Amino acid sequence: MGAEAGVGIDELLEQVREGYVRVGPQETAAAAADGALLVDIRYAELRERDGLIPGALVVERNELEWRLDPRGSHRAPQAVSHDLRIVVICNEGYASSLAVASLRQLGLHRATDLIGGFQAWRAAGLPVEV
Repeated sequence: MGAEAGVGIDELLEQVREGYVRVGPQETAAAAADGALLVDIRYAELRERDGLIPGALVVERNELEWRLDPRGSHRAPQAVSHDLRIVVICNEGYASSLAVASLRQLGLHRATDLIGGFQAWRAAGLPVEV
């Protein structure tokens, strides 16, 4: 075929995650209490089915970079600085890692994600709004 094979998704996830420290559910709750912005990138059907983390900003994955870039014209009011601590949350902790890589490329150097995603948060017995 002649085209380069690239890397597989498992390899890519491993490479991306080497660049930052991920956090567990309890660390995420503590970070939120300390002012970190929790960002839920799950799609609507999952949010409706499983509920929401109280106080989390809901941003669809395809809008994430536009909403969190502090210099962006479509930024969310919470996106005030490149120093903002952000914890990205997806359903199980995979898509969030790729999202963090993208946010870090925008200069959001304190972005991380929740290991195990929303499902780990819920399993840890942390608050969920139905």
